[in-house]
Amino acid sequence: MQIALAQLNYTVGDFDGNTNKIIATINEAKSEGVQLVVFSELCICGYPPLDFLEFEDFITRCEKAVQAIANACTNIVAIVGSPVRNPVVEGKNLYNAALVLSEGKITHTSYKALLPTYDVFDEYRYFEPAKKFDCVSIHGIKIALTICEDLWNLYDDPLYTIYPMDELIKHQPALMINIAASPYDRHHAQERKQILTKNVARYQLPLVYVNQCGVNTELIFDGASLAFDHLGNVIAALPSFKEKCTTIKFDSSTGNISAHEAITPISETEEDIYQALIIGIQDYFYKQGFKKAILGLSGGIDSALVTVLAAHALGSENVKVLMMPSSFSSEHSITDSEILVQQLGVQSEIVPIKAIYDSFLHTLAPSFQNLPFNVAEENLQARIRGVLLMAQSNKFGSILLNTSNKSEAAVGYGTLYGDMCGGLSVIGDLYKTEVYQLCNYINLKYGLIPKNIITKPPSAELRPGQKDSDSLPDYAILDQILRLYIEDRCSRETIIEKGFEPTLVQRVLKLVNSNEYKRYQTPPMLRLSSKAFGLGRRMPIVGKYLYQ
Repeated sequence: MQIALAQLNYTVGDFDGNTNKIIATINEAKSEGVQLVVFSELCICGYPPLDFLEFEDFITRCEKAVQAIANACTNIVAIVGSPVRNPVVEGKNLYNAALVLSEGKITHTSYKALLPTYDVFDEYRYFEPAKKFDCVSIHGIKIALTICEDLWNLYDDPLYTIYPMDELIKHQPALMINIAASPYDRHHAQERKQILTKNVARYQLPLVYVNQCGVNTELIFDGASLAFDHLGNVIAALPSFKEKCTTIKFDSSTGNISAHEAITPISETEEDIYQALIIGIQDYFYKQGFKKAILGLSGGIDSALVTVLAAHALGSENVKVLMMPSSFSSEHSITDSEILVQQLGVQSEIVPIKAIYDSFLHTLAPSFQNLPFNVAEENLQARIRGVLLMAQSNKFGSILLNTSNKSEAAVGYGTLYGDMCGGLSVIGDLYKTEVYQLCNYINLKYGLIPKNIITKPPSAELRPGQKDSDSLPDYAILDQILRLYIEDRCSRETIIEKGFEPTLVQRVLKLVNSNEYKRYQTPPMLRLSSKAFGLGRRMPIVGKYLYQ
């Protein structure tokens, strides 16, 4: 049987666009003699649909889209993912389903059993878990059809007593097919492959795994779809972050799988992060109908990186930067920025803020009553810049890109309604040390960022001679502590046991917890790690924990 793995980029709620894309792929596969084409989890509506699932009309439109696709399935079979109604009164109203379509009909339905409720996932909020499991026969081949469950590594978890494949294997299938919506994180590709390989070894069956690619809001999906033979060898591997359809041949008499195309190596490199951020920007803009971006270019490494990424994602002609020097800005901040502007060919404008800042100080003088200069005056500058950027964003229909990194977001080193404003946080899930790594990689590849921007000490330049190190520990140390606390969820005591100075650990953890209110008001951050701020990390603002 010729099987096509269809790795496509879907938009949540774009029923016409998703349906047309799926039908076009089916027609192309049919013309090439394919007998079965496999799409990803919830491809009909896009993933994740979140509370759209609570709208009756949303489910009705899913049903209409499924029927339109089924009508296109003449002399070919398709597997698609869609929410479907629960036919009984008990339980949740919906199932997360894999539908087998042929000759205008739904010929088989498999429901998802293991509904994730961790990190960015909250599927049990919407779906009823499956309790019955049956294989499906396609062209005489018995197939175990599952939905993302093969990515679970929970066989020793006492909370889960039913595993779909443990039930399906009793029916003696010849092939496993798993449709998924598995988000990217920078260390997940190899782990995903290892888990899938373990499943192949456990059940001694070949496996076809189809994942979606593209970005919906902050969630990046890398695709990286795979096919394994029964020994766990990778027979087909699709590229990351790209739409791709490839065909494999499954020989039911021998159980062998073969593919004609070369295997795309699985990697976890700076190039993957770069590509993830590029498609993250593109999909955030294009799926909302926007083309143009604006941001503040300060002469620092964070804004330089975001400018490069925006120019590469949207085209230099669609990116504008404002350079907004104050009386505290160094001369090289402007000259370094101008070099980068020339290298990239983006639009630029210099808008000094000294006169505006002096006007604010004059207006506030009666209230401030000659009190010493402090964070109030510093934040005024950041907020003036935010107002200028938002004004141009409104006037010209551009989206403001936020340039804060994860280290700053973690400890609250940013100004609400100032440098923390924007429509999308591009590098909000990159620690400062990772920002340097990515910039060095980009310079090796393109040679764009002036060396001085990378080598000079980081500074917000909001007071004379200011450096980040005045307020924060060295980023090399800070980022290690933050990773242990945020990604690994280590306690204060555990972090100290790893060799970090107790007073410093206490200070850093207190900064993280006391600045939760700021992170509640930041733009969505493109997710690159296993624990990003936003949807995947839900912490109370009000509450006294150990490190207050």
